[in-house]
Amino acid sequence: MTIAATINETSRGCYLVDMDATSPGWSQEFLLRSDAHHDNAHTNHRLEAIHLEEALDRKAGILDIGDLHCAMQGKWDKRASTDACRPEQREGRYLDSLVECAAEFYEPYAANWLLMSPGNHEGSILKRHETDLTERTAERLRSAGSPVIRGTYSGFVRFSANVDGDRTLSRVMHYHHGHGGGGLMTHGVLNTRRKQSFLPDADIIWNGHTHDSWSVRLSKARLTSRGTVRLDDVHHVSTPGYKDEFSPMDGWHVERGGPPKPIGAAWLRLSIEHLRKPVNHRRLKIEIREAT
Repeated sequence: MTIAATINETSRGCYLVDMDATSPGWSQEFLLRSDAHHDNAHTNHRLEAIHLEEALDRKAGILDIGDLHCAMQGKWDKRASTDACRPEQREGRYLDSLVECAAEFYEPYAANWLLMSPGNHEGSILKRHETDLTERTAERLRSAGSPVIRGTYSGFVRFSANVDGDRTLSRVMHYHHGHGGGGLMTHGVLNTRRKQSFLPDADIIWNGHTHDSWSVRLSKARLTSRGTVRLDDVHHVSTPGYKDEFSPMDGWHVERGGPPKPIGAAWLRLSIEHLRKPVNHRRLKIEIREAT
């Protein structure tokens, strides 16, 4: 079922999601995805489809922040492995087949797809082969009726809910595909304080790339115009993706001693929260949970 929200690019890397929140008991969900590595033979297409079908059932928006394509099995790539290459990518038109196969898989969910951003794998292809896999895939979905925007590697999303006429409530999310290797023991959680220090307006800080799955809620103190202290929560989330790098018991991840990691995504749910102080104050409530 179609999502009751629209998306627009307000400036480069900044996106506005508008929602109608005038109905009683309103809420809106979003599927937060990254690192699908869709064309890899070790990617769990079944779980991908389950989550995407759930997004349709819930009228949820779909946001993807990169490495939707693995794109490592071209004949020019030193990392290529026949074990990781799906049969449909062995026809001699490798890059074209990545777009065609992905579009065929994702087109049934086109109406709910709002944002598709590149990761380092798509960036590498753009740099070396001058073709934009992310834009080409997004274009195919738009041809199927999708509102999807090709996003930037890192950016801001403002969720704006119209609650009664001219009044809106909003929350800000910052996303970044990710960088580095996370941490064997900390899973990249130590970066939460670092990122929060230079993203003062973000209520949600989301990254992928390291294939770690966690969410952490931190607080920041603000001085209100009334001269009182207010504590605001900041929700940090990392999404793992759908590629199983450990079970093959071979390949780069295993050779470097990498551990097994969870697969999946995350659900973001926004609803209206009524607060006692200040009187009659309302805000968008943020809830994040794993999609497993």
